[in-house]
Amino acid sequence: MAMEGYRGFLGLLVSALLVGFLSVIFTLVWVLHYREGLGWDGTALEFNWHPVLVVTGFVFIQGIAIIVYRLPWTWKCSKLLMKSIHAGLNAVAAILAIISLVAVFDFHNARNIPNMYSLHSWVGLTAVILYILQLLLGFFVFLLPWAPLSLRALLMPIHVYSGLLVFGTVIATVLMGVTEKLIFALKNPAYSTFPPEGVFTNTLGLLILVFGALIFWIVTRPQWKRPKEPSSVLLQPNGGAPEGMEGSMAMNFGNMDKSDSELNSEAAARKRNITLDEAGQRSTM
Repeated sequence: MAMEGYRGFLGLLVSALLVGFLSVIFTLVWVLHYREGLGWDGTALEFNWHPVLVVTGFVFIQGIAIIVYRLPWTWKCSKLLMKSIHAGLNAVAAILAIISLVAVFDFHNARNIPNMYSLHSWVGLTAVILYILQLLLGFFVFLLPWAPLSLRALLMPIHVYSGLLVFGTVIATVLMGVTEKLIFALKNPAYSTFPPEGVFTNTLGLLILVFGALIFWIVTRPQWKRPKEPSSVLLQPNGGAPEGMEGSMAMNFGNMDKSDSELNSEAAARKRNITLDEAGQRSTM
C-alpha cells in the first residue's frame, strides 16, 4: 500500500534518525572528553552514566518506538509483530532509564548529596514512573489477547496521548538536567562566559529538542498512520457493531429475507393450487 507523501516522510525519518544519533554521540563526547569518562565507583564517573543512558534510551530509543508503526515497509507485517517490537523498544528504554536513576542515587549517597530536591529530579522521577505504568498498561491491555475490544477502544486514545505526554516531559527534563549540570560544574571558567563545554552541551540540548520536534511531527500526521488491517475486528466509536461484522450480519439478514420470500412464494402457490382444486370440485358438483 502506497503512503501519501512518502518522500516527505522518508526525509523527516532520515533527519530524525540522524539528529537522534548525533544526540547520543554528543552525549558520549561530552562525558568522555569534558567530564573525564565513565565508571561505576560512586564518583562523578558513575554519575556520567545518567545523561548517556537517558539520552540513549529515554530519548532516542523511545522516539523510535513511538514512530515504529509509521514505517510503511512494515505495514505488511502482522500487527502482533509490530506490537512486540514497540513493546520491546519501550522496555529497553525503561531499563536504561532505571539504571540511570540508580547511577544518580549511588553518586549522591556516596557524596552525601541530598536527593530529590530539584525540579529536574521531581519531573524526571515522575516521567519514569508514568513511563513504567504506560509500559505495563500497553503490555496487559494491547499486547496480550485478554482485554476485551471495548476496553482497548476506550484506552487507546489515552495510551496514545499519555505516550506523547511522557516523551515531551522527558525532553523537557533532559534540557533542565543539562542546564543544571552545567551551572554546578562550570565554575572556572563560569558557564556565563561561554566556555567550549557550555557551547558544546547547549548544542546537544538543541539537537535533543529538534529530535523531539521531528518525532512529534511524524507521529501526528494522519496521512502517515498505519492503515487498519482488513481482517481486524475493531469497535465502532459510536458503540455500534464491530467493523467486519456488519457486512456479515447484513448478508445473513439478506439470506433470511430471501428464504422468507421463498417460503412466502411457496405458501402462495399452495394456496392458489388449493383454491383451483376447490373451484374444480364445485364445478364438477
